[in-house]
Amino acid sequence: METVYIMWLRQVKKYWRSKPRMIGSLGQPLLFLIALGFGFENIYQKAVGGSYVDFLVPGIIAMSILFTSMFNGIEVIWDRQFGFLKETLVAPVPRYKIMLGRTLGGATAAFLQGIVVLLIAMAIGFRIHNWLLLPVALLFMALTAIFFTALGTALASKLDDMQAFPLIMNFLIMPIFFLSGALFPLDNIPRALEIVVRFDPLTYNVDGIRGALTGTSHVGLGIDFLIMAVLTIIILWIGSYLFSKIEV
Repeated sequence: METVYIMWLRQVKKYWRSKPRMIGSLGQPLLFLIALGFGFENIYQKAVGGSYVDFLVPGIIAMSILFTSMFNGIEVIWDRQFGFLKETLVAPVPRYKIMLGRTLGGATAAFLQGIVVLLIAMAIGFRIHNWLLLPVALLFMALTAIFFTALGTALASKLDDMQAFPLIMNFLIMPIFFLSGALFPLDNIPRALEIVVRFDPLTYNVDGIRGALTGTSHVGLGIDFLIMAVLTIIILWIGSYLFSKIEV
């Protein structure tokens, strides 16, 4: 476990020492919260009822974690190109421990990013429905961070082109986000869209966070947790396998 802890600590320190990266990653969530949240507030109240800001905040929290987690994988390519990864992989420790430590470190940074977004949302008017369910929301945020950090690491393990990675990430991230129900209710949507939404892993993260923070869940907290727990274990196994096959 010492190897996992060292890699975790290294990733966390690297992220939180980069002030421009931290500040820049808050720009998009703030834009969505302010422009969409307040811009569509009246329309949402007339069409659905309730506050659109309250509906939107869980989705924006998940979005912030998603972007930070997935792009953490680019560090694998960076370290490979500059030789840092080779120095790590030649250590007499199982590679899966290195991958697990990197994943948990990146996930911790993404999780804390989500906490910051939640605090900002509360400052602009968002209110938690039931404080007793806050730990449940934090659990779903942690699962979101671990799953997508592992996914980003798994994909980066098969790439060696640093310029291709952001393009592939955007190709994956945007559909994952927009089809997760983060921006629109999942009730009474077209059947074809509903099928796609149910195959989107972020759907269950958003629904779990929203259910815990606002008391409104489309799928159900129990099902959300079960699906995400299983998917997280699977992607960690896949990521560990692909990372162990890296040639440097």
